[in-house]
Amino acid sequence: MQAAANGSDRIRVLIADDHRLFGQALEPILATDERLQVVGHAGDGADAVQLALSVEPDVILMDISMPIMDGFQATKQIRKQQPRACILMLTGSNSRTDLDRARKAGAAGYVTKDRIAAELIDAIVEVVAPK
Repeated sequence: MQAAANGSDRIRVLIADDHRLFGQALEPILATDERLQVVGHAGDGADAVQLALSVEPDVILMDISMPIMDGFQATKQIRKQQPRACILMLTGSNSRTDLDRARKAGAAGYVTKDRIAAELIDAIVEVVAPK
């Protein structure tokens, strides 16, 4: 695997989810892969935008439904300020509308929360892989 964009050999991940326990539960899942490093947690979309700009993660795991600013709006804001940001939308929904909105917002991918353990690490590694 090529080094992450930040020059480190680990992929830096920011978790943005308003369900604190869910966000905290993701960290041990991601810690099972030595290529990944969690660099922050945001509890709402506005915090996600601020943290994304300050910690400059390689990948942002963005919940769709959050207070203050939803994941779609936060994704648009981050992509406007950091066009190369890789954002994976996380949701409990399989809605085609949500998938379309995620793409339009600039998300690099979409993972449903029921598939987290099986697909999340692969999805993170895939979005930062050279194209």
